[in-house]
Amino acid sequence: MSWFVLVVSGILEAVWAVALGRSEGFTKPVATAVFAVGMLASTAGLAYAMRTLPVGTSYAVWVGIGAVLTVLFAMVTGAEAVSVPKVLFLLMIVGGVVGLKLTH
Repeated sequence: MSWFVLVVSGILEAVWAVALGRSEGFTKPVATAVFAVGMLASTAGLAYAMRTLPVGTSYAVWVGIGAVLTVLFAMVTGAEAVSVPKVLFLLMIVGGVVGLKLTH
C-alpha cells in the first residue's frame, strides 16, 4: 500500500508543479487552489509512505516521478522542446526509480 500511495503522491507532485507555473505568481485563483490542494495531498502521501519505506528511497521516487511527469507534460503541451537527449535522461530517471523499487 505504501508504494501505491507513494506513486500517487509523485503524480500529485507533477500536478502541483504544473499548477504552480500556471498560477502566475499566485494571481490565478483556480491554479493557486489546485497547487495548494495538490501540494498538501502529495506531501501527506509522501509522509504516509515514509512510515514504512526508507526516507531516501521514498523521497527519490517521489521527486523522480514528479520530475519526469512534469517534463513530459511540458513536452506534450509544447511548453518544452522534445529532444533525444532529454528523452534519454528522463529514461535514466525512470530507470533509477524502478531500480530503487526493485532493490527495496
